[in-house]
Amino acid sequence: MARSLRSQYLTFALGIGALLCALIGALLLYDHRVDSKEFNSTTFNAVQQKLDADLQHRARELSAQASPQLAAALGAGNTREIQAIPTRLFQDHDVLRVEVRSPDNQVLFAADAAQPAAAISPPYVLDTPVTYITPRTHTLQNANLRIWMSQASVENALGGLSEKIQGQQAYHLRQRLSVFAGVIIPLLTLAAIGAWLIARSLSKPISALVRTANRIGEGDYSRPLDVKRRDELGQLQDAIERMRQNLRETTITKNYLTTVLNSLGDAVFVTAPDGLVKSSNQAAQQLLGFTETDITGKPLLSFIDEAHRASFDLTLTAGESRETVIRTASGQTIPVSMAAAPITTEDPQFQGHIYVARNITERKRAERRIRYLARYDTLTKMPNRMQFQHLLQQAIARARRNQRLVALLYLDLDRFKEVNDTFGHAAGDRTLEIFSERLTRNLSKEMVIGRLAGDEFALFIDALPADIDNRANLSTLARTLLDEIGRPFYVNQEEVYLTASIGIAMCPHDAENVIDLIRNADAAMYHSKQNGGNSHAFYVPDMNAAAVERLMLKSKLRRALERDELVILYQPKVDLRDGRVIGAEALLRWRLPGHGDIPPLQFIPLAEETSLILEIGEWVMNRVCGDYREWQRVVAQPGRVSINLSLRQLKQTSFIARFRAVFRKHDVSPTSFELEVTETTLMTDPKRTVRLLNELYSMGLHLAIDDFGTGYSSLSALQQFPISTLKIDQSFVRDVAIDSDDAAIVRTIIDMGKSLEMEVVAEGVETREQLEFLRKHGCFLAQGRLFGDVMDAASLLAIFAEQRNGPAHFAQLCGPARAALSAG
Repeated sequence: MARSLRSQYLTFALGIGALLCALIGALLLYDHRVDSKEFNSTTFNAVQQKLDADLQHRARELSAQASPQLAAALGAGNTREIQAIPTRLFQDHDVLRVEVRSPDNQVLFAADAAQPAAAISPPYVLDTPVTYITPRTHTLQNANLRIWMSQASVENALGGLSEKIQGQQAYHLRQRLSVFAGVIIPLLTLAAIGAWLIARSLSKPISALVRTANRIGEGDYSRPLDVKRRDELGQLQDAIERMRQNLRETTITKNYLTTVLNSLGDAVFVTAPDGLVKSSNQAAQQLLGFTETDITGKPLLSFIDEAHRASFDLTLTAGESRETVIRTASGQTIPVSMAAAPITTEDPQFQGHIYVARNITERKRAERRIRYLARYDTLTKMPNRMQFQHLLQQAIARARRNQRLVALLYLDLDRFKEVNDTFGHAAGDRTLEIFSERLTRNLSKEMVIGRLAGDEFALFIDALPADIDNRANLSTLARTLLDEIGRPFYVNQEEVYLTASIGIAMCPHDAENVIDLIRNADAAMYHSKQNGGNSHAFYVPDMNAAAVERLMLKSKLRRALERDELVILYQPKVDLRDGRVIGAEALLRWRLPGHGDIPPLQFIPLAEETSLILEIGEWVMNRVCGDYREWQRVVAQPGRVSINLSLRQLKQTSFIARFRAVFRKHDVSPTSFELEVTETTLMTDPKRTVRLLNELYSMGLHLAIDDFGTGYSSLSALQQFPISTLKIDQSFVRDVAIDSDDAAIVRTIIDMGKSLEMEVVAEGVETREQLEFLRKHGCFLAQGRLFGDVMDAASLLAIFAEQRNGPAHFAQLCGPARAALSAG
């Protein structure tokens, strides 16, 4: 650095000196040329005038000498003498031509020099009149003697004079330049030496400043700078030293930040505002398979798989997490969850974004596994009830568009329980596998078959013509199935014969939707079973007395609110670690006189078909908030109460305002309540639902997904909602202790809930084995009949009051596991 500074100073000094030399030299040369031009012009003109006068004088002398001789020769008519006159004149080398002309300007005689002198200027011409007496007439005659004189001698004399003058002037110029060089070269030398000394005096402190600045740039603030100078450079040294001290006290070193970023398990990318990567941590390099050099300076978008670049947004909102796919150096694609945050600073060099990418490959596999386990029966590899209903719904929609029919065959094995009781569940499962293989083998690819329950199956055929009677073909198919089922099954080397009952219903003749179609086919199947089984029957309206009851319930439901027939019961939510009741779920019941308690599954669908669900929902909110307010008079913090939320309530325009009004009316905090929403409700209108749930969440309400695992949405799609709790559907919990598939589903949901920092609540816990399984795998919140039947508000308050100063209400039930957990 110091050598470079000296070189710059020397170059600058020499450059200035050379420029001054060039200017002074140019001035000297210009002055010399001006003086030389004036001197040459004056001298040359004077000499030229003198030489021209001499030439003219000689011409007159030659003419004066030759005129008498020519007059005599002309008067005598002596031709020889006339010719001799030019010869004598040509003795002067400057004479080019001699002419003698008569008075009428006729050439009497002319002669040219044998070797005329070459000249650039035109010759000088002299005319001399000659008078002579003719010999015959003795009269006077006039003639003219013309002599051409060459100016070659004049030009030669002038040329020699010019060369002599230029030589003298060049000599004088050399003398002046020598004097100039003798003065300027020592001055330039002194200037260079001075510049070198000045640069040398500055190079050492500047080098020290550079080294200190480099150390500060690398994050090393430990070595102080020695300040000795008292000039402006010393002030700069002092300023840098103060900056070092301030940075040492306030700044985290780059090495420390690098260590922190490299300790993260997630990939971190820091980009400029234009999307170019400025830095990355080791996790990012390992994820992509590139070195830091390969990543730095490239657009972050270049690492996104080409198929996902169009949907990738570089301006992700802070706090949001979006999924995308990256492509590694080896060409492998990896799904990641990408979160971004802007780097807020006024310094342009630090502006940009920081992106955090998490490898979600395992989560995606778990989601696919959950989706498969939730939609397909693992024993028979057939669609389960949920998936079958979904496929049937699609088939009905296609048939409606194409004006075709859909036929549903509902099949139930007769007395299959005897196989399980006699040979065991393993033999029964093997029998169902063989049974499903036979059905699949005897059905065409266009038919869809599913397992709806243990020994209940269904299949549907779509695209049937609507203008003919399809009953004969359907009866043939049913008999074929019954014949195939009637073939012997070999169980533990024993022949077992089975029969089945089949019910057939068609859409739209017998029903127009999935639920009604399955219900009517099921009714026809029971009709066959009541007739001895091993037969099939087509649905007729008389088979389904439940339809009449449904209409009756719908009419009576309209008056249920007026007659105060609805009641709220509570199912305690228990902490399995100590048996403490930490909250409850509010359950709606309809106590219809003469019918007893009607469960929500029977009347809620009826209420959703009309606007009654809105009135019922508001009634539930008021009743639960009123109960909660009464509990707070005894127990300050009763716990969190869950309330089910329907799709129709979410669609209500004044939904948020009504909730706020209810909380204000009863003076309760929204943080004490949790709204349970099903996956189907969430995904009906995701954009609007996200906005509504975000408003509820901002009010302090907790949000839970009810019956998780039974819907069609992926966990990735559900992440956009502000959900804090997952509730495992009781259909998975029911056989969790004896069914490996259900156990796998429950374990996966628990692990996924933990990874997303969500609470996981198990529903429908009825046995001690289920409780132990849940606690063993880290699910510590549960509700179900194991903890007693649902209860009214007063009974639940008694439990809260009992726990306020005493032991947990279910401490004895949860005691052994608690001891085991403590021992672990």
